[in-house]
Amino acid sequence: MTKPTYYAPKGGLPPQTQLLTDRAMFTTAYAVIPKGTMTDIVTSNLPFWDATRAWVLARPLSGFAETFSQYVVEVSPGGGSARPETDPTAEAVLFVVEGEVALTVDGVVHQLAVGGYAFLPPACDWQLRNDGDAPARFHWIRKRYQEVSGIEMPVAFVTDADSATTVAMPGTDGKWATTRFVDPADMRHDMHVNIVTFEPGAVIPFAETHVMEHGLYVLEGKAVYRLNQDWVEVEAGDFMWLRAFCPQACYAGGPGPFRYLLYKDVNRHMPL
Repeated sequence: MTKPTYYAPKGGLPPQTQLLTDRAMFTTAYAVIPKGTMTDIVTSNLPFWDATRAWVLARPLSGFAETFSQYVVEVSPGGGSARPETDPTAEAVLFVVEGEVALTVDGVVHQLAVGGYAFLPPACDWQLRNDGDAPARFHWIRKRYQEVSGIEMPVAFVTDADSATTVAMPGTDGKWATTRFVDPADMRHDMHVNIVTFEPGAVIPFAETHVMEHGLYVLEGKAVYRLNQDWVEVEAGDFMWLRAFCPQACYAGGPGPFRYLLYKDVNRHMPL
């Protein structure tokens, strides 16, 4: 099967002649980070990572989105980390969008290519290297795990998008579907990171308004997305950050599928 082509930032810097007007926006309800803002000068370095840089797309901000952080990590050939996570309470999902990485989990090496997915629970023993001859790029979504007495902590697993379960939304003839890597009934997990796909012309037919925070990274295609009171055009490489209860809907624009990586917090009582 032919592997999909997902958008990944390459960095660089716009010329001095470029107009400043862009689609970037930050409001009290949502943020839009267009792909054009992911340049060399906004990358961050991470402790104990070699030949690596990251675009930070989301981080906890009091009064806005508070449950997760999300990076696009670029690892050059020979780069990586033997000590990637410095917070023992953090769980993670890795999703590869370009190249290939060698992920070691509890001493077992896994090769993750485009579409490769890994869930890593808190205090997991993992390392990552790029042993290839081209840069590798992947999403790293981090969340502080919320333990519940009587519920076991989830275990690490590695899979890929082709092996995951894709479920069509009812009444859509398969034009709106979600690829799930975790069973929604598995209460061990307090976050889901899924892939949502809309065929051209498909819609979310109402303004979803709910408690889950979202990070949405557009992997393919384009759409017009409803964010609070605004309709915003988005395309592959753009990122959207939605706080709890921000109304949301979309029209998929075509000509190909509109597909995004979606984070949401789930399965826990609200902190009081």
